[in-house]
This record gives sequence, C-alpha cells and structure tokens, in this order.
Amino acid sequence: MTFYQEHAKAWVSVDCIIFGFENGKLKVLIGRRKMDPGRGEWSLYGGFVGPDESIDDCAANTLNELTGLSKLYMRQVGAFGAVDRDPGERVISIAYYALINVKDYDEKLRKEHDVEWVDINELPHLYSDHNEMVDKALRMMRQKIKTEPISFRLLPPLFTLTQLQKLYEAVLGEEIDKRNFRKRIKDMDFIEKTELIDKVTSKRGAALYRFNKKAYSEDPNFKL
Repeated sequence: MTFYQEHAKAWVSVDCIIFGFENGKLKVLIGRRKMDPGRGEWSLYGGFVGPDESIDDCAANTLNELTGLSKLYMRQVGAFGAVDRDPGERVISIAYYALINVKDYDEKLRKEHDVEWVDINELPHLYSDHNEMVDKALRMMRQKIKTEPISFRLLPPLFTLTQLQKLYEAVLGEEIDKRNFRKRIKDMDFIEKTELIDKVTSKRGAALYRFNKKAYSEDPNFKL
C-alpha cells in the first residue's frame, strides 16, 4: 500500500560545517561543488539522506567519508528549508557542525576530496544558504565553548596555554586578557599541567597541558 500520494515530495539532505583550528585561525572545510546546479561554486560538504539511515547517521557517514574520522564531536545546527534555496529541486537540508583537530585529517584524503581549509573571516560566497549555515553554527559554538570544554576537540592532546587562548580568541572573535584568562584556566582541575615542554612553537619553552576527561566529568560546572 502506498501512502501520501496526494502530497508533493521533497528531498532531504545534510550539510556539514567542519571547523578546524590551525596557525591561530579558526577555519572551515569547503570545496568546489561537483554537481549541478551550482557546479564549481564554493560549498559545504554534504549528501542526501538514504532511505535506510537517520539524519544523524547520514551526517556521521558524510563526515566519515570526507575525513576518514569517526566519533567526531557533532551537533545539529538546524533545518534550512526556504522554498527557493535549491534551484534544482525542493530540498530541505539539516545542517550539522563538527570539530576536528586539523592534524588528524589525512592530507591525502583532503586532496582526494579536493577540499580546503579557509579562514572563517575570509570565507567566499558559498552555494545557496551555506553561508547562513556557517554563521548560525559559529553563533552556537560561541555559546557552547563558554559552558563546555569543546575547545579540546580542536587542539592536539598536548597544548600550551597560548594555543588555548588563541583558540578561544579565534572562536569568540575578540581578544582576551592574558592574565585573567590564565588565572581562570589554572583554577580548572580538568586542565592539567604536564612535565613536558614545547620547544617547537616557543623559543623559551612553554609548559604543555592536557585535558582530563575524568576530572571534568566529576566537576562539570565549567564556565569561562
């Protein structure tokens, strides 16, 4: 038996806003669109939801296909369904944002998919409403980073306090007072100072820190 024959059909897709942090800059992974309509335009990476997968599964599968990484930090941004958002068909897209450490992304895979890391402040015009998706995802991340330690998803396992501060500044889009920031960070038990020293990015040698998941789970009242 077939149902809903009296109603028009619509396509459902997912689009992924993938944030990375590199050289003190917050970046987004984008590429040239490889299908019509809009072939050749800058675009987010996405895909259509299959008949046997949920939208969350589709987003996770799309991210895995692009990055080769699994169990990424991923949150739904929202639905984008303007009638004229896609000139090809009636397409409703569910946007997700994900956070990855750029160093975890295989350079060969990036080239294979022909995508690039672009500074969030230098994004070109993207296909359809993809710029709106990025803007909304960034607003959500700015709120989330103040109450949850999601910043560690963008950093290597060991990092300096300077790297951490630059990350917060890149996400929030504003400078942070160094003294107050370090005082606040050092009061957090789940940010552990190690005995290791970074001599690559710091001439003097800066202490390396790490995120302690167990300590955070025991004291989740984090607020920057």
